[in-house]
Amino acid sequence: MSDNWNFKDAPVQTGKIAIVTGANAGLGFETAKALAQKGAKVIMACRSMKKANAAQREILLENPGLLLESMELDLADFDSVRKFASEFSEKYDQLDLLINNAGVMMPPFSKTKDDFELQFQVNYLSHFLLTSLLLDKLEKVGNARVISLSSIAHKRGDIYFDDYNFEEKYDRQKSYGQSKLACLMFAYELQRRLQRKGSSVISIAAHPGVSNTELARHLPKWMKVLMPVFIPLFAQGAAKGALPQIRASIDPTLQGGEYIGPNGSGERKGKPVQVDSSDTSKDQKKAEKLWELSEKLTETKVFEGVKV
Repeated sequence: MSDNWNFKDAPVQTGKIAIVTGANAGLGFETAKALAQKGAKVIMACRSMKKANAAQREILLENPGLLLESMELDLADFDSVRKFASEFSEKYDQLDLLINNAGVMMPPFSKTKDDFELQFQVNYLSHFLLTSLLLDKLEKVGNARVISLSSIAHKRGDIYFDDYNFEEKYDRQKSYGQSKLACLMFAYELQRRLQRKGSSVISIAAHPGVSNTELARHLPKWMKVLMPVFIPLFAQGAAKGALPQIRASIDPTLQGGEYIGPNGSGERKGKPVQVDSSDTSKDQKKAEKLWELSEKLTETKVFEGVKV
């Protein structure tokens, strides 16, 4: 793949339907806007309909005529995920792009309605469930894509199978690293299983580098104090931070299994290119174990009745 990808030269997406989770702000907002500008019908899947509608109006104010729709999706609630998937499936016969973007970063310890640690469910488990529920819609079109958002924090992460909920001792950084490693391992494992199944759907991962978005609201106070000094040097805005997942969504040269991130020092900022990931992220035995755990926790089978 080329290191000189340019959004302006990317092919139009007219006729395609895309779902972007967490599309009301930050990376999701920029991704939804970009895909709609290329002609796709974008479903802005957000927890707050008030914020989703406001974001939709903001995009349309600058870009009248774009195809956008807001739908409610609370990733901290499996019932909400199932309801969203059901309502989408009743309304649409196809899905071309599923961008699993939404997430939280290093909040104080809390549990979801389903009794999981917040980051593990919102960032990973609910996206695993959402993908499984919508896979049939993705299969109906040629070359559909699932995009999973990871982070450079995955390199410091592991999957803590004995305490994935951090019940014993909560470490917000370790929990965040685990959730983003899980997203990346899911993207790789999903691609392997899709290939074995002979599916035309492909799975690609992306990360934004260090981006100045609302995710930073839970950072320690000392980090927030230093942010105005370090952001211009080591971070980029949401529009540029979203480019890796936008490229992952629409670059026709991608085959599946790639990991797209910034090309700058430490992958903190820069142009979107294919990047490498940690050895742990490539551990297939651990990925299979994570997959089995995820199916158990979400009570779903991604490839029901299909030997992979």
